[in-house]
Amino acid sequence: MDGLDLNLLSGFRLLDFIDILLVAIIIYYIYSLIKGTIAVNILIGVGLFYVIYFVVKQMEMRLLTEIFGGFISVGSIALIVVFQQEIRRFLLHIGKNISLKRKKFFWTIFGTKKATNQDHSEYIKPIVEACQNMSKSKTGALLVFSRYFDEEYYQTSGTNIDAPISKRLLESIFFKNSPLHDGAVIIVDFRIMTASSVLPLSDSDDLPPQFGLRHRAAIGVTEVSEAVAVIVSEETGEISFAKDGNINMNLTAEELEKILNEEL
Repeated sequence: MDGLDLNLLSGFRLLDFIDILLVAIIIYYIYSLIKGTIAVNILIGVGLFYVIYFVVKQMEMRLLTEIFGGFISVGSIALIVVFQQEIRRFLLHIGKNISLKRKKFFWTIFGTKKATNQDHSEYIKPIVEACQNMSKSKTGALLVFSRYFDEEYYQTSGTNIDAPISKRLLESIFFKNSPLHDGAVIIVDFRIMTASSVLPLSDSDDLPPQFGLRHRAAIGVTEVSEAVAVIVSEETGEISFAKDGNINMNLTAEELEKILNEEL
């Protein structure tokens, strides 16, 4: 027995350890992306399917083996269809991390990040002031900041605006009697592109029951894209910030300004 164990250990290479470690990291990263969503239940179902296939194959139950084997032969395509949102989110996270590292390297060399933040303050201050006023009046609002104008989520359901950011324009859009107050405002490169846009809702089971459509839409759009979102609650006037499917609640105007400076 000892000889067998020694033989197994002697054949274990450093690359095997690295291989196992990388697979564990990938599995953990995928789980962190789908944790709390319906995709977890689907993944459990897929796992049970493969276990049943293995059992019937070992028991030499030919008919069931053929049936389950037929499904497994196209399993990779089925998984891509079922988990398309999670795969999209996974790839976006990888690309975003690479992009952030590249930008950090750029700012390290040229040292102009502070100046850039100062230049953006003229666009960020009207946003913060509008959110602060809407918070005081308990006017519900949802602002989505995207790196690019994704027609799949925004243009097909929203009303085209394409105007520079201003405090009065944002407050007018979300005024309770305005025809555009429902839905989200999409902001790209500090321009208001569309208003009243309908966003994909989050399917997470971990969200508090008091979250309304605005909060669920903000979390949902940040789960499937690189966008970030600011929410003003109509019930409480509370300001929140959503990114990567996570939400930071009960922000002050100063905290919101700091976050937007860092993120935009």
